[in-house]
Amino acid sequence: MADSPADRAEQAVGRLLRSRGVRFTAARRLVVRALAEVGGPMAAADLYQGLGDEVPLSSLYRTLAVLEESRVLAKQHDGLGVARYELAEWFAGHHHHLVCDSCGEVRDVAVSPDIEHTITHLVERIASGAGYRATGHRIDIEGTCRACRER
Repeated sequence: MADSPADRAEQAVGRLLRSRGVRFTAARRLVVRALAEVGGPMAAADLYQGLGDEVPLSSLYRTLAVLEESRVLAKQHDGLGVARYELAEWFAGHHHHLVCDSCGEVRDVAVSPDIEHTITHLVERIASGAGYRATGHRIDIEGTCRACRER
């Protein structure tokens, strides 16, 4: 039987943290598994609610900070200014986000290789025009999700 996304994330993150001399505590393991199962960005409040009593709120914020410092998690702010965390691109793969301006939902979206090539070319042109050399990009497409539009 194939490993679940949470199992694969736990194994990969465990190896990375050990290589950096960072303990992979039970709380860190639970956060990594939760984010892998959801497969997209989550706010600390949503993580806390989903983890129940397993990780105290104060431990959750310390856990998120350590995982972000260790480059296990990436933190973005949604259109409402809420910090959302997801597994870093080295594990989750390159993708972009759809961000609902109304409810704050953030959804991962992968694009075809042709579209990604076009985006990369545009990013490189913009950066070059400003004297920069692009090393990567993230795109957040803001709008209104289907659920909010139907309300």
